[in-house]
Amino acid sequence: MKPRLFRRGLAALLFLFWGTLAPAQLVGPAEGTLIIAGGGRLPDTVLHAFIQAAGGMDAPIVVIPTAGGAAAYTDEEGQLLRRLGARNVTVCHTYDRAVADTEDFYRPIRNARGVWFSGGRQWRLVDAYAGTGAEEAFREVLRKGGAIGGTSAGATIQGDYLVRGDTRNNTILMGDHEKGFAFLKNVAIDQHVLARNRPFDLFEVLEARPGHLGIGLDEGTAIRVQKDTFDVLGRSYVLIYDGTLWSREGNQITTLPPGSRAFYFLREGDRYSLSTRQVLLSRP
Repeated sequence: MKPRLFRRGLAALLFLFWGTLAPAQLVGPAEGTLIIAGGGRLPDTVLHAFIQAAGGMDAPIVVIPTAGGAAAYTDEEGQLLRRLGARNVTVCHTYDRAVADTEDFYRPIRNARGVWFSGGRQWRLVDAYAGTGAEEAFREVLRKGGAIGGTSAGATIQGDYLVRGDTRNNTILMGDHEKGFAFLKNVAIDQHVLARNRPFDLFEVLEARPGHLGIGLDEGTAIRVQKDTFDVLGRSYVLIYDGTLWSREGNQITTLPPGSRAFYFLREGDRYSLSTRQVLLSRP
């Protein structure tokens, strides 16, 4: 064999060898915990799970109410967590990207162990924080092993594709804002799915983004994500759009033909792999 051909062949073999050893890219965060809730009145178990993941009642927690769209916010926005016993809650808010890019603004976020995004319209979070020091501080919270949580708009922003991100109204699935904070990669998240009769809406997004996993969260329900696994918390259901149809009865998994509009339900206690897109454990 000629030396050049030998070197090329050796390089190809090494590439294949190291490729098999390289870890698969995570869908969820490498460190830390995500609590992603579907809106409505959340059971205390969901909020307690967030506080615990952030480090407990004395952990520094920041609440971001910006999605709500009010002219101004006060410290009262932290009461949701304080009433459960959280003792170190700060409210941070701005609509001004220049402000969000200042250290004075994002210092409390960077020093926090938990960040909670309240509900409203998710595009407001993008306009205020995307590409700023504040967004980088959100990611730093996860890198330090802390928790990012949110409900409704605060859930959808955690996905890669920003469902209902149009500034005109929230019935437009694919609008003028399409990029979320991507704490979950290649995932599109919808919320209030059963309470607002939305279970088939995500198919519009997934037909345009066929590689994405769809997660629909009903009110009062959340997923707790660590690395590539989540478990379900709360009183209702999580809808999974992954190209298969899973049945609790016998744990059957059926791969669906392209174009099929089917999904399945998970409930509290169920666990799911975001990397393999399979149910890991189900409650009878």
